[in-house]
Amino acid sequence: MTTDLARASVVVIGGGVMGVSIAFHLAEAGHTDVVVVEADQLGSGSTSKAAGGVRLQFSDAVNIELALRSLDAFERFDARPGFDIDLQQVGYLFLLTDADDVSTFERSVALQNGLGVPSRMLSAAEAGALAPLANVDDVLAASICMRDGHANTGAVVEGYARGARSAGVRILINCPVTSIERDGDAITAVVTAKGRIPTDTVVCAAGPWSRQLGLMAGIDLPVDPVRRPVWYTEPMPDRPPHHPLTIDFSTGFYFHGEGEGLLFGMADPEQRPGFDVECRSDWLEVVGEVAARRAPRLLDVGIAGGWTGFYETTPDHNGLIGESLDLPRFFYATGFSGHGFLLGPAVGEVIRDLVLGKAPVVDVSAFSVERFRAAHTRPEHNVV
Repeated sequence: MTTDLARASVVVIGGGVMGVSIAFHLAEAGHTDVVVVEADQLGSGSTSKAAGGVRLQFSDAVNIELALRSLDAFERFDARPGFDIDLQQVGYLFLLTDADDVSTFERSVALQNGLGVPSRMLSAAEAGALAPLANVDDVLAASICMRDGHANTGAVVEGYARGARSAGVRILINCPVTSIERDGDAITAVVTAKGRIPTDTVVCAAGPWSRQLGLMAGIDLPVDPVRRPVWYTEPMPDRPPHHPLTIDFSTGFYFHGEGEGLLFGMADPEQRPGFDVECRSDWLEVVGEVAARRAPRLLDVGIAGGWTGFYETTPDHNGLIGESLDLPRFFYATGFSGHGFLLGPAVGEVIRDLVLGKAPVVDVSAFSVERFRAAHTRPEHNVV
């Protein structure tokens, strides 16, 4: 027999940056009767495996608006909720070697500028001066925004979790969800390994596991887990101290400073989705070949370690944010395809507003899962 736990007005499923941000913003608005349930430890899923990039350079206006609100929050994080997240605003530098990509980025920069983002196009020479570790011999142009950079993912999770807990939010770790109960069109409870939580409102912020969570409630969330590898190097002598986070856009290879060395990675475009699908065994060799061309000094230092995590991908590489039309009070914030960490603060505000029945701070109606039913996909170009 399942033990009933205390009732909650809202159950947030997922204890990554998205889940704890949602809980924090609900509590800050006075809605403290919230439970966060996490199958493992806080931030142990995709958040802890992310490279930590924060940026404003997107091709979709909704992502730009969300990113602006999020970066504002990251810049003030030491005061609200009050935690050092080691924000390094060294810039995001996209290196472009394809003429079509140059044209697309020029349009994106114009859109970004119109929304208040201080991004700009650069020549190859200007890019090389900003990023001395990058070989720019074949670069046609580049895009940079100096407000962009990277932050400590674990610190962001801890900051939001502490703020939520101090306001009265309950956080249950090592507590996988086993089912979601409903009575017709009404949610009645979330059943976990630690007991049944009566509730009428659920928020799915389960990242790569969102499809399974949705199906528990009879909701189809088109989110697939795709494995992504990341590595970091031994200390690099004479590493430039403020090198931008640099992305070779045509391959997806990227690197940024990490400790005294570099963190780097590159996605395999042929990687099949699935939790049980490993990266190809020779992928580091492939990445090394790209690094030899794009960041040759990286090969002068050894690899100290690495890890693999999962992107939570959707068919158009844009997030899913909204409330189910099939099950009222089932909200979702997932499928961000690699940019969930950096959008976490703003999406927390948006879900807060939707749960409370208010117009959200950013209109995210275009990110509803219904877009796939209507074949109104919304591709985000600036995803690697």
